Parts: sequence; structure tokens; C-alpha cells
Amino acid sequence: MKLPAFELERYFARYEFKTEFNLCPSDCESFSLSELLSMADDESRTLWENLRLEYTESQGLPLLRKEIASLYTGLSSENILLAVPEEGIFLAFNSILEPHDHIIALTPAYQSLYSIPESMGCTVTSWPVREEKGEWTIDIDGLEALIRPTTKMIVVNFPHNPTGYMPTEKDFLKIIDIASHHDLYLFSDEMYRFLEFDEASRLPSPCTLYEKAITLGGLSKAFGLPGLRMGWLASQNSTFLNICAQLKDYTTICASSPAEILSLIGLRNKERILHRNRTLLAKNLKEVEKLFSEYGNLLHWTPPKGGSIAYPELKSDISIETFCQKAIEQYGVMILPGTVFGSVENRFRVGFGRASFSEALKQFAVFLKNWKG
Repeated sequence: MKLPAFELERYFARYEFKTEFNLCPSDCESFSLSELLSMADDESRTLWENLRLEYTESQGLPLLRKEIASLYTGLSSENILLAVPEEGIFLAFNSILEPHDHIIALTPAYQSLYSIPESMGCTVTSWPVREEKGEWTIDIDGLEALIRPTTKMIVVNFPHNPTGYMPTEKDFLKIIDIASHHDLYLFSDEMYRFLEFDEASRLPSPCTLYEKAITLGGLSKAFGLPGLRMGWLASQNSTFLNICAQLKDYTTICASSPAEILSLIGLRNKERILHRNRTLLAKNLKEVEKLFSEYGNLLHWTPPKGGSIAYPELKSDISIETFCQKAIEQYGVMILPGTVFGSVENRFRVGFGRASFSEALKQFAVFLKNWKG
């Protein structure tokens, strides 16, 4: 396997820690160690204070897996395998896919979701999230037409990165039915789950409804704890999880012991954390919508339905890479060109989950006011 450069991660590596105003992060506002520890209950506080920096169980701390399983109806700790979020994608695809398999993947997308299968010799068919009548949508009825005799997996991601799109529950259940009818694996990237703007619109996780469904979850986005590098795979399919666990012996082997205890604290305070982050998102979303309305001659805003990101369009003949580069070089504002998601549209990603968002947005407004492209 020879993987191509990860365009999004290379872009962040070049600019994230060198640019003053970051307007494109995908995570919510992080917590300090002291803030997180202040939320600990007696049991997790004792675990933290008596923690030894030893190897941990390869499947993950049982208490933590139990806490994660409680996020999913009908699952137990045995249905959970801890992994770094990016690692989870790698483990799942390498456990299931073989050369010449065909997969169908939502696009635009986080590059791992299509580059890893391609690097394994698989064929990837794009299933585009597109704008229609001012809203994001996908062609649910056209999904079956994309299926081939060699199709093995459908890859979805809701709330979708980078658009923030979410289907209705009816349409989502239809996707699951199609996967089941054709005996396909369904890989569901749910890193932005729990950041739905309308909590009633939250979709059921397919791993609770279909044996060949695999869910990727983690604490990096909705929980504002990306520094813990904690994620997981959830599935009813024990054979699949066992294969992933064996493959994990060649990657991280096991999780960081401090990260496991801190993750346990975070999940046991999920309502408090998620309420804080959703409140911040609602505030920041109003600000960004107002700015894009003011600059409607230059920018087109397509509203997201969930997540901490959006995917506006630049209404100009200038390339999106040039636009983003000028924002960084001239005004110190980092926005993410859509090309890093494999897109040919003139769009860019903004992220509005951090407390510093207002300051970064004001600087972006200065850039727009002086734009002469």
C-alpha cells in the first residue's frame, strides 16, 4: 500500500500553528486539563490519582468501553474497540476490503474515506452531496444504480464534513435498507454526531440497526477533546472487531492510559460538555450567517444542519486556492480550500466551534472588505 499525501493534513501542518486567525477548525472549543479534571466523579478521580503509566488493554479500558456503548441503543462494551479516530478508518477498511472491491463514498469527503480504499486497489465511486434550491442534498433514489457486482461497502458521514448536511431519518433508513438488501458493509463516520442544530434530527447509528454496519466515533469534534486522540469503532459484528483488534497490534497496540481516564471523565459529563458546545455553535453560526449575508455579492452561503463546519462558495473566477492563500498571506486568516476534499467546486470550509471564532471572523471581514480579486 502506498498512500498519497493527505492534502488536508498537509495544509494544516503548513499553516495551523503559524497563522494568527484560524477560521477553519473542525473541532469545538477544547478544555484544559484542569477544567476536565474538575468534572471527575469519585471513581474517575481515584483512577486518575492512582494511575500508573503502564500498557493498557488492547481493546480498551472496560469502564470506558461501557461508557461509549451507552451512547448506542442495545450495544455492550464488547461491541466497542478503542482506536485513534484516523486509525479506526484504517483498521476498518483494511479488515474488510480487498483489491478490486468497489465502494461507494459520499463526496466531498475527508480524504481517508476514499484514499485508503484506492491505495488498496479498490475502485471508489463518488456519491455527491450537492446543493439544490439553496440546501444540501444527496440522490437517495440514485444510490442503487451505483451498486456493482463487486461493491462491498457504502461510506457515509453525517453530519457531513465539510457541508454540514444531514438527511432525514426516513432517507437514512433507506440507505441502511439498500445496504442490507445488497449485503453490503455500511461504514458510518459519526465524528460530528451530537452537534445537530435540532437534536430531534439526530439520526440513529446504523451499528444499532444492521449487523454489517460499522460506526466510527470519537471525542475530537463534538466533545472538544481532540488532544486525547480517542476514538472507537462500534459494531454488532464480533468477527469484524476481532480482525480489527488483531490488525491494531501493528498500529497503536493500545491506547494511552491517561487518555483513557480523561476520556471516561469527558463521557461521564457528556451532557454538560455538549450543551456548552452546542450553545457556542448557535452563537457563532448567527455571526457567520450575518457576515455572509453582507457579502452576498462575493460569497454564497449554503446552511449546514449539523456539525461545526460549513462549506460556502466563492463567487469569482479566481481559484479557491488563490483566495485562501491571499487570506493567509495578507490578513493572517486561515480558511480551507475545497480542493483538499477532492472537490472541483470553488468552495472553502469554515469552522465555527471555537471561542476565538468571533475574532477570526472579524479579521476575515477585513479581508473581504479589502478584496480586489
